[in-house]
Amino acid sequence: QVQVVESGGGLVQPGGSLRLSCAASRRLFSISSMGWYRQAPGKQRELVAAITSDGNTNYADSVKGRFTISRDNAKNTVYLQMNSLKPEDTAVYYCNAKFTIATYWGQGTQVTVSS
Repeated sequence: QVQVVESGGGLVQPGGSLRLSCAASRRLFSISSMGWYRQAPGKQRELVAAITSDGNTNYADSVKGRFTISRDNAKNTVYLQMNSLKPEDTAVYYCNAKFTIATYWGQGTQVTVSS
């Protein structure tokens, strides 16, 4: 079993920034990839950004140029830096850790972008 814990959500005004953190209970090099997903009310969960064990990244078109995923191997933590936030970024953000045979999800953290 792998524990994945998100933190850093909150309320921010449009144009503001937030940094989400995702702490894993395993060393990051043992995880195929870690990703951030989000789910807004009434919508399906969607990929926001992902990073593989060798550092390759992938972003949704809607966040390219605004969000950056990164990792700190020493802390077993992946970050999502979110800049220039928009109201449409409001959602519950989930982190996951993908292995070859299983995927583990965190409980999610709420991000609300509103004036």
